[in-house]
Amino acid sequence: MSSVWLPCGDYHETYSQDQGWWQTSLIRFKMISLLAFVFIGCPWALPEGWHWIAYALAGLGVILFLVKIIANPPDFKGEWVLYPFVLALFMLYRLPDYYLSVMVMIGYYGMGALGVQLLIGYTGLITLGHAAFIAVGAYVSALMVLYFHWPQFILDAGLAYPISIVVAGVFAGFWSVLFGLPSAKVKGFYLILTTMAAQFITVDFILTQYVAQIGGRGQAFSLPPGTIKVGPWVIDSDVKIYFVMAVILTLMVAFVANLFRSRVGRAWVAIRDNDIAAETMGINIVQYKLLAFFVAGFLGGVTGAFWLSNTAALSPEHFPWFLSLWLVGVILIGGVGSIHGAILGALFMVLITESLQWSVIPLTDYYDEVADTLNPGQLKNILDWLVPKLLMDFAYIKDMVFGLAICAFLIFEPNGLSYRWWQTKNYFNLWPFSY
Repeated sequence: MSSVWLPCGDYHETYSQDQGWWQTSLIRFKMISLLAFVFIGCPWALPEGWHWIAYALAGLGVILFLVKIIANPPDFKGEWVLYPFVLALFMLYRLPDYYLSVMVMIGYYGMGALGVQLLIGYTGLITLGHAAFIAVGAYVSALMVLYFHWPQFILDAGLAYPISIVVAGVFAGFWSVLFGLPSAKVKGFYLILTTMAAQFITVDFILTQYVAQIGGRGQAFSLPPGTIKVGPWVIDSDVKIYFVMAVILTLMVAFVANLFRSRVGRAWVAIRDNDIAAETMGINIVQYKLLAFFVAGFLGGVTGAFWLSNTAALSPEHFPWFLSLWLVGVILIGGVGSIHGAILGALFMVLITESLQWSVIPLTDYYDEVADTLNPGQLKNILDWLVPKLLMDFAYIKDMVFGLAICAFLIFEPNGLSYRWWQTKNYFNLWPFSY
């Protein structure tokens, strides 16, 4: 059954129609506007003196709207007249670099959470070691970019880094399958322990003690400026990193969404709901579980390869076990079993931590200005101790808020933000009726 509310009298006759994307004009308008915001509104704006292009687009929108009202051709889709207005709006302004860096972190955690969502939300395989596969992808990509002897035409074309992303994903996928093999015999608490073993064996032992020592670089792989290149573009600014993130995240979401509505995705959901019943129906649960580990590892490897473009030095410290816990918390907050949950959870957690930073750091700056005006006493002594400590212990404050957020969502909104988003959409789609 389709989850899209269709106009009265419209119905689907095939599974392809039922599972199709952008089935109504409103959904098409919302999604195209979202893509325009991501790829145009956030990172790019018309230079000074070229704003007339945006005004011309707005004028074109007025003309198209009048044509729609007056002529009303039967084959003219109504929502198209609004697209020039959307483009004109997004061409006039762009986000500052700081907010672009925040968007990059949202995309990074969203990419990492997609693999965790696939395992936990769609296959029912609990994992607490996904950071290991992100680390594998990052180090495979770094080794290929820094040490592999590429043909000169590939270097000239700027294809070394894009190829390394794919190879890193495949390698991380097979590495994930290696630790997913116990899922054929165990599940639940015991499977959690095997995925935790992946974290400690991969990051704390192999990467830290051996791989990180390659080239005599100590514990970190330095990435000189100009190392990361996609085609003719050197990824050396926040805007370019944002574009890389937006493209990779869009492709990953499209890939995962198509996979979930295929035969493979339905088999994963059947295994999650009842693996014994799924096996009775002829589903090879071992094969599909290992396939889930491979795809999740592939997504993690691509995520790690992307992280390479956002750092000047790669270290095992970038992939602690807490990152695995963080990604699980992201899907718990966003909503288990939903692609929206991975993105909304990442958005929520990054904005919460940034909001804490916006409040704590200005507080210390303000206190430094007014400290001398306070009268000596018990209150001033407490503030002299508390305010600097807040700044020094900011990382622990973020961890505390992370735990409190998970507890709050499990108690008050166990279905996550994606369920609340679904209810909000239904409210507007069904208005003025309640159901």
